[in-house]
Amino acid sequence: MSAATVVLWRHGRTPFNAENRMQGQLDVPLDEVGRAQAAASAAHLATAGAVAGSTALVASDLARAADTARALSALTGVQVQLDPALREVDAGCWQGLLNTEITASWPQEYAAWRRGDDVRAGGGERRSEVAARTARAVQRHADAVPDGGTLVVASHGAALKGALLQLLGLDLAAWGALAGFRNARWAVLARARHGWVLGEYNAGPPAAGEGVEG
Repeated sequence: MSAATVVLWRHGRTPFNAENRMQGQLDVPLDEVGRAQAAASAAHLATAGAVAGSTALVASDLARAADTARALSALTGVQVQLDPALREVDAGCWQGLLNTEITASWPQEYAAWRRGDDVRAGGGERRSEVAARTARAVQRHADAVPDGGTLVVASHGAALKGALLQLLGLDLAAWGALAGFRNARWAVLARARHGWVLGEYNAGPPAAGEGVEG
């Protein structure tokens, strides 16, 4: 068994996104804008053909991703399975801080992180570690979907970009070549003979909005 299509969907906006504050694995909820983004994107996914056939819906267990997934579940009846392996990067001591505060205290380390270097975010996880963790989880869930089905994964910006690169067989050095996942936007992977191919990136309805990774 294996999914033919995987939709990698970032959560809607949170207060931390709006403030340019590092979230990492802190359990920050969606704000009012984020809930509206999740609802609009869910409606688009439910009606635009991205979710069709045998569908599975999984999400990070952090509230911002889980509640984004529940917006789609409410429209489709597909139950959400929560998986801690889909959480955002553990950003260590940077979690909860404004980007300006991180820059002031860790200028070189934060500049390296922003460049896409494989450094530990705030002493937490490396990009390579979150990419491997999330990609394994996505592949595991995809393998459990009936042949020809669709897997929708609601997760986080850095986690999803890392998983995307790994599933496509690309080196993490390509991190900076892709824009960050915008809030409530998604990428679509299709299964081909040689593996996964990228069909869409940062797709979504016109009003889905955006925000920094996390």
